[in-house]
Amino acid sequence: MAHIRNNGNSRHGTSMRRTLRREAASTIGLLADEQDFAAMRRYRTFTFDDHTIYLQQVESLLKALSAQGMHATVALFDPEEYAEFCAESGIAPDAPASRSRFTAEIASAGATVAYSGQPIDTLIPILVGRAVRRATWEYATTLLAGLGECADCGQDIGHAAFDRASHLLLRILETAGPGTHHLVCSTPTDNEHLLAVLHTERGTAGPARLESEEGAEFVTVLAVAVALERPGGVVLRTSSAGAQDRVHGWRLTRGNLVPLSAGEVFSAYCTDADTGEPVAPEPHVEYCAGFELGADEPEAHH
Repeated sequence: MAHIRNNGNSRHGTSMRRTLRREAASTIGLLADEQDFAAMRRYRTFTFDDHTIYLQQVESLLKALSAQGMHATVALFDPEEYAEFCAESGIAPDAPASRSRFTAEIASAGATVAYSGQPIDTLIPILVGRAVRRATWEYATTLLAGLGECADCGQDIGHAAFDRASHLLLRILETAGPGTHHLVCSTPTDNEHLLAVLHTERGTAGPARLESEEGAEFVTVLAVAVALERPGGVVLRTSSAGAQDRVHGWRLTRGNLVPLSAGEVFSAYCTDADTGEPVAPEPHVEYCAGFELGADEPEAHH
């Protein structure tokens, strides 16, 4: 009888472990491009030798986890950051356990994408784009934090610029009205050219719905342009049912958003940024002047 009871306990324990396994999230560190993949091949315990096959195996694993009812996320695995992590942590880089530990670290603090059945060729651009956005936000945040206080009034310059940028974004969305809005902000800095993109929708009643992370990234990049008084611009494209898309634009001048004329918006949209050659205008798009954002915006201190 004791033998039967132990078997029952064993079966019960196995069942509980399976239940816990289904509820435990899994994170996969992905080598998205062939250059990063080649860098990992110097480790003896990294046994893959073909990037295409590697990606196929990752996709198969994701599908298997999903079929078991498990939640899986994918994080971008950077070999250089991995080597630095191992050196700082005092662990051997040529070990699967070290790669697992690094993956857990980047999943908690870096950019990830939840797997929901999308093909690997669809997932990779999303993951890379999210990683670029996060790196941009981190760089812009660090830059703002290092600006210090205004010599005249003692106010934190970065905070003041962020408040001003938030106000400008809300004014744009309030004035733009209902529709699906796509905004782009770009500005150069000493080391990087920062670019932020924001998608939002606004119904006929109520304010625009902002995704918090994307909204914070956009405002932070705009705040850098405001604080540093760098050139740059903001473009708004609005889509509404039964109407042409409308494109508006503003020039960043000494920390202010100055409306572009309709002709300037057309020229900016219909010129190749790399070659300077004209590009055919899109059909069903109306190129409009930027609208005034009002004079009641908070001032940024320098």
